[in-house]
Amino acid sequence: MTDLTTQSCVSFSPSSKEAPKSPSNNELAEYLQQLVGWQVVPGTDANNALQKLEKTFSFDNYQQSMDFTNRVAELAEAEDHHPALLTEWGKVRVTWWTHAIGGLHLNDFICAAKTDLLNQ
Repeated sequence: MTDLTTQSCVSFSPSSKEAPKSPSNNELAEYLQQLVGWQVVPGTDANNALQKLEKTFSFDNYQQSMDFTNRVAELAEAEDHHPALLTEWGKVRVTWWTHAIGGLHLNDFICAAKTDLLNQ
């Protein structure tokens, strides 16, 4: 099993002939084994088929929440893969998914694992 934190996101174009593929059920289970506290949640598309990877991080105050949010933003820019972030007093909800395929991709799990490192 390859450590997700040592990998980098792969770039692709939504108009590419070779569209990125969602992980198989076995791959999904393998990736989730490397993540603590992350959940696969249904999205909000019309068929509720869109899957997302989500976790809420807790902090002692708003400034710590903002600092973490900024670290996640820096990660997102470095990986060229961008999450939804909800920053509140004492918590930040991070949601990763791949817009181009309408669901989960290896990139989401890589970024989730690297997000965890930002909170250590």
